Amino acid sequence: MDTPLSTIAVVGLGTMGAGIADVLARAGREVIGIDISENAAANAVAALEASTARAVDRGRITEEERQDVLARFRTFSDLQAAAEADLVIEVVPESYETKQEVFRALDGIVRPDTILATGTNALSVTRLAADSAHPERVLGLHFFTPVQAMKLVEVVSSVLTSPQAVDAVTVLAQELGKEPVAVGDRPGFVADGLLFGYLNQAAAMYEAKYASREDIDAAMRLGCGLPMGPLALLDLIGVDTARTVLEAMYSSSQDRLHAPAPILKQLSEAGLTGRKAGRGFYTYEAPGSAEVVRDALTPADAVAAGESREVRSVGVAGSGTMASGIAEVFAKAGYGVVLAARSQEKADTAKARIAKSLARSVDKGRMTGEARDETLARIVAAGSLDAFAEVDLAVEAVAENLEIKQELFARLDKICKPGAVLATTTSSLPVVACARATSRPQDVIGMHFFNPAPAMKLVEIVRTVLTADDVHATVREVTTKIRKHPVDCGDRAGFIVNALLFPYLNNAVKMVQEHYATLDDIDAAMKLGGGYPMGPFELLDVVGLDVSLAIEQVLHREFRDPGLAPAPLLEHLVAAGCLGRKTGRGFREYARR
Repeated sequence: MDTPLSTIAVVGLGTMGAGIADVLARAGREVIGIDISENAAANAVAALEASTARAVDRGRITEEERQDVLARFRTFSDLQAAAEADLVIEVVPESYETKQEVFRALDGIVRPDTILATGTNALSVTRLAADSAHPERVLGLHFFTPVQAMKLVEVVSSVLTSPQAVDAVTVLAQELGKEPVAVGDRPGFVADGLLFGYLNQAAAMYEAKYASREDIDAAMRLGCGLPMGPLALLDLIGVDTARTVLEAMYSSSQDRLHAPAPILKQLSEAGLTGRKAGRGFYTYEAPGSAEVVRDALTPADAVAAGESREVRSVGVAGSGTMASGIAEVFAKAGYGVVLAARSQEKADTAKARIAKSLARSVDKGRMTGEARDETLARIVAAGSLDAFAEVDLAVEAVAENLEIKQELFARLDKICKPGAVLATTTSSLPVVACARATSRPQDVIGMHFFNPAPAMKLVEIVRTVLTADDVHATVREVTTKIRKHPVDCGDRAGFIVNALLFPYLNNAVKMVQEHYATLDDIDAAMKLGGGYPMGPFELLDVVGLDVSLAIEQVLHREFRDPGLAPAPLLEHLVAAGCLGRKTGRGFREYARR
């Protein structure tokens, strides 16, 4: 096990195998590529030729270095070629039978000290190891695609794996420029264990016709800063692969959130497995293409049914960060804005906050001083909701408390003129409950902005069963005019973003609670393996553990799914007053300001 891993065999030269071979050859390893398909082997060689040619064009390597890399990669069709390898990485299809066949054959071919690594992301490494003649040398080495770009490598140990084998592949991963994370053997490991539950819920949300595929994907990209929406990502991964991973996760956890959504089975069995097939949740220009083309499910260009109402002036109720941010957004777009708070002093303070925000934009060259002055002039600070008498659209952004919101909507009902649209920015409360506090529920709708409102592009538009078509059309039109991206969703807990985001965060807490992985490893895994801008514990501490717990409780009450019950660790931290950055301690400790 002390032998340097200088000669490495890669068994299976599909997309993942070819990517691993590319990274190894560039790092100076002798790479033996093995695949029964001559076409797959040829494609792997062609991919390495193309990637190294691009590297030469960009000045990253010389032509001589490129030729050295190409010379280090040889392909074969027989496993016997792995005889002299120090490490074998198999990335054959996700099937116990297929992988066990490879491992049994390798037992009779490679040296006793050769490490055998499986690239599985769903199957039990322990089960594969137990079937091997030398279980102590078997482990998991889970790369992420595209291998050249993704930094994360999960190093998976079974109870049988020797520490020397783990150390050797960990050093290798570091020498490849990767960040290895040590994890135990359970389906999905860390990154996929969190990612696939989220993807499954997104598929179920789409299957239930709660929101369109385009709106679900846009919501998660724009609301969470993710590089891809969940349905597009399922198409990239492969719908059949996702189903296999989820089946393995469910068999282990018995958590309904891991039970594959029926649509995954339907698409898989129809051969609609995503990009590789040319069709999955979306339709693509050709098999293997990333170019989405219009199909029968592509939304029409018309944004909404019904005539819209004219909106020239907007009232924003509230004095907090969200209220001032929303007022700023409307004023920048040319609307006259009345910013009303419980007192004139609070309203003036909120307007002063907007002035500071606009001043920063001027300092950064994003707007002119003249534009700043014009924007501020459009905002009138008022100490009473009575100033909303003539607004065309009233947006409430007060505390996330249903009684407070209902009382406010009852007042808006008396103050606002007939035909005014009344909108709530709630992120978790039922919009219809606000609507029923008025005598005109048809005029009430949800407009869920994301914080900070001036920067975040997403607005979830939440219509109730009572919302009029022209109100919906009006709010979609206004959202576009303020340069935000509208997504439609129904009036149920969490809407799109929170309904998909918070169960993922809750599951991350459960991983720590069960001592499966550390905070740092989980955060690293999701940033490096999933492309998330923040790890789940970084995000929880920013959002606030009390806010996160409240949203989890709402989701659990609404859907009654045991898998949505808040993790006890989250409840305990909130009870202890550890609420995140705002208190100086949450999952981590922070310096007090």
